Amino acid sequence: MTDGLTEITVIGDDDTGLIAGVTNLLFERGINIEDLDQAVREGVFRMKTRVDTSEMVCTRDKLREDLEELGEDLGVEVRIRFPDDREARQIAVLVSKESHPLRAILEDWDADDHDAEVSVVIGNHSDLEPLAEEHDLPFHDIGDDKGTPDEGELLKLLNEYEIDLVVLARYMRILSPDVVFRYENRIINIHPSLLPSFPGAEAYLQAVEEGVRIAGVTAHYVTTDLDQGPIITQNAFNVPPGADADELRSIGQPVEAETLLRAMDLHLNDEIAVHRGRTRLRDPDGDARLGAPEELNAALPDEPVDEPPEPVVDGTPSED
Repeated sequence: MTDGLTEITVIGDDDTGLIAGVTNLLFERGINIEDLDQAVREGVFRMKTRVDTSEMVCTRDKLREDLEELGEDLGVEVRIRFPDDREARQIAVLVSKESHPLRAILEDWDADDHDAEVSVVIGNHSDLEPLAEEHDLPFHDIGDDKGTPDEGELLKLLNEYEIDLVVLARYMRILSPDVVFRYENRIINIHPSLLPSFPGAEAYLQAVEEGVRIAGVTAHYVTTDLDQGPIITQNAFNVPPGADADELRSIGQPVEAETLLRAMDLHLNDEIAVHRGRTRLRDPDGDARLGAPEELNAALPDEPVDEPPEPVVDGTPSED
């Protein structure tokens, strides 16, 4: 965030009086609310508010303490993040069995300097533990024999490693509102289609069955609605004649990895903002991009286009 506002997030079982309790506390301490958004999903309440603390009449430590006490009284979890809390960011990568996006992330982090650190890999299977160990990263398997994750353990780990960004590197499980609400606009997923087309499982197979000639991948923020979160960036590729789902997957996997890395960079460099479910570049004239390379534009025709209609005066076209 570059606007200097502080974020306060409230998560817990839905109940009456939650919003009033928080907003009254902020008002009493001279804190101005700039934006407030709340939602309830599957009985889980989430409120996210962005506030101006520049003229508050208490210290940061006192505000944290007061919010923690209020959370205990209301039976909810309250988190506060001041703007400079975001300087040292930690990344958790969530995986299942596919290795290509995790490998791309770890190789990129080994090769280049970043302002954030990949601090842990968490899986619902143990298949990728050797890959994490190759890069000297801790690996935690939170899945049972069927791959069903223990989300209580997941939240414990994310808190333990003080995670700022969660990356789903082909993590083949749907996160519950209990997780999503805590990390809103801080969970990035890679999906193998040009969303909103072909959400859900087997996107490559869906593309083949529908006979599309251009396929692609999408990196997006995760919301409680499956594959419907704000789109960060997309890449496209041609579908070879007669290609089956496996061939499409072999073409798409490197594109998935590259697109996921680009989305992570956009987020970590604070180059994108989310407003009303859509992303935008903070600096439209900068070098960052959300879609395909500029070379694509040069390959597109630019004529013909509709001419402006002639103005009509008294039922007949004007000569002006």
